[in-house]
Formats: sequence, C-alpha cells, structure tokens
Amino acid sequence: MDLKRTALYSLHQQLGAKIVPFAGYEMPLRYTSDVEEHNVVRQGVGVFDVSHMGEFRVSGSQALALLQRVTSNDVAKLIDGKVQYSCLPNAQGGIVDDLLVYRLAEDEYYVVVNASNIDKDWNWISQHNSMGATLRNESDQTSLFAVQGPQALPTLQKLTDLPLADMEYYSFKIGQLAGVEQIIVSATGYTGAGGFEVYVPNQHAETVWKAIFAAGAAFGIKPVGLAARDTLRMEMGYCLYGNDIDDTTSPLEAGLGWITKFSKDFINAEGLKKQKEAGLNRALVGFLMVERGIPRSHYEIWDANQQVVGHVTSGTQSPTLGQGIGLGYVPTALAKPGTELFINIRQKPIKAQVVKLPFVKK
Repeated sequence: MDLKRTALYSLHQQLGAKIVPFAGYEMPLRYTSDVEEHNVVRQGVGVFDVSHMGEFRVSGSQALALLQRVTSNDVAKLIDGKVQYSCLPNAQGGIVDDLLVYRLAEDEYYVVVNASNIDKDWNWISQHNSMGATLRNESDQTSLFAVQGPQALPTLQKLTDLPLADMEYYSFKIGQLAGVEQIIVSATGYTGAGGFEVYVPNQHAETVWKAIFAAGAAFGIKPVGLAARDTLRMEMGYCLYGNDIDDTTSPLEAGLGWITKFSKDFINAEGLKKQKEAGLNRALVGFLMVERGIPRSHYEIWDANQQVVGHVTSGTQSPTLGQGIGLGYVPTALAKPGTELFINIRQKPIKAQVVKLPFVKK
C-alpha cells in the first residue's frame, strides 16, 4: 500500500526526523530523543504535526439527527464554539472509533477522527445517513498542528487577536492566525499539558508552522514526534484506538460511560444499556509498576496465583515518574485502585498495582 505524506513531509526530513509508517502515513517518530521531546511538552512548548487525522464536515438540517444516531454522546448539548469527545458504537457492543465533534453552527459540525479509521468511519457514517445530511471529507485538504505545553498560550497569542486565555478546555474559536484567515484554534489536545490544536488548509501549512516556531523561539519550542505523543497520552491514561479500544471493546468497559448517554437513541444503545444493568465483567485499568520493568502491549497480566487475567493494551516507561505504567482489561473484581497485579515480563511475575488515572496529575 502506498503511504500518504502530510503537507510538511519534506520539512520534517530537513529537521532530521526519523520517519516511520503510521496509520497509512509517513510520520515523524522523533527528531532528537523521546524523553527530551516529552519533557519539552510537559515543561515548555512542543508542536506535533498530526495532519494524518481525519476531518469530516457534517451539515444541513439533518446534521444533528445523523450525529445523534451514530455517536454515543449527546450532541444536542453542544453550543457553537464547543467540542465534545465521543465514540461511534458498533452494533456488537464495540467501538468503530473515538472522535471529537465540533459545533460550528446549529446546522454544521466538524468531526475529527483517527487517521487509521478515516475510510472506515466515513463509510460507517455514510451508511447510516438515511436522513440526508450533507457530508464532506476534508481530511486530505487539512493540516493539524498540536501546539502543546504550558508555553503554548503565549506562543500562539503572538500570532492572533483571538483571546486564547479566555478559552475553556474543549472550546474553539475561528479567526486569523499568522496572517491566515478562517483558522480553527481549539483548546484540546492529547497530552494533558494544556495547549491548542490548530486546523490549517494544506496550502498554508508551512507558513503557519514556521510562524509558530518563530513565535515560540523565546520559550525553547521544539518539534515533537509520535513516540513522545504516546508517552504523554499514556501518562494521562488516555485511550488509543487500536490498542485500548477497538471493535470488540465496550465504551462502558473502557471507562467511557461518561460519553455514553442513554438519554437519546443511538446505534446499539439498547445493547449497551443491558450491559450496564447486568454489570460489567471486566474494566480497563491503569497500573503502575511497583518493581522494575516496562510493560509492553500484549504482555500477560497475572493475578497473585500467576493465572492470566488479562493483557496489557498499552505500556511504557513514564519519563515524568521514572516508572513503568500501563493499561489493560482485568476482571472487575481486580479493577479497584490498590489491587496487586503482576505483569509477565520474560516469564517472570513483575509486581504492579492498579492506580486511579491519570498517572501524572495535571
């Protein structure tokens, strides 16, 4: 399969990025070191090119009806300028994808989906569009930069008149940034370090990227790759589609009950409601390694009797804590914070403990 490239592919090459295949794209994994890039986001400001993400525009008088049908969260609660985290439930109790829904106007929404699921999500939403909403896939025309960290605000504020300091988490504004009109600046991110995500038409991508770096030079701004994006989201306990959630995991098991609103009808609402009433058999937990070891995806999770009770879905060494951290599904009886678990690392039981997420407090 031919890999796609973001609009800034050659710029990442010039910056010395290690480029790897990811979700059908050639993406920067790192520029310098993973830990250095991780720390620059936690302490200063870093920029990710996440233009591989997908963007759909849903409009018309039936836009809300369609989104209410296909997403689990209550889109009717949104007002203009607000963003909602949600998921697309499938008919079997699993998740087609997790996504963000932006309300641009009463009859216009912007939906942001995972790169690996662009075609799958487009087909899923289109297939359920019996009400005749207008759908437009803008993924290939749109670049997305995540400007993250405590110095993201003063960096971006130099480039725009939009009052960024007034923006609440999960809200957005549209205006001029770096001389380019109609830019969406969103107070969202996948790092827990604060900051913004900036949606830019591809033809202006390089101009905006360079302007952000000029504005952030005083704060030691750096480009950041996908490896640090993963350790940052892991420290917050955020789910990654394909690892922690997928077509077989229920949003309720994944701790996403808060985005599953039974006050409306959506695909498989009945099935999920029954699951909730019957009680969950397993739950996604965060665990901290008590003994030295790095949990990796697919490693077995053992109970005290060395019986396999689950598998690690995501795991890494936390740069902030200096300890191994991970996520995985375990029986609900073992899901309580403080519960002792063991991770099978090279056939040895390495002690871990269930903890309340996030691993790193904001």
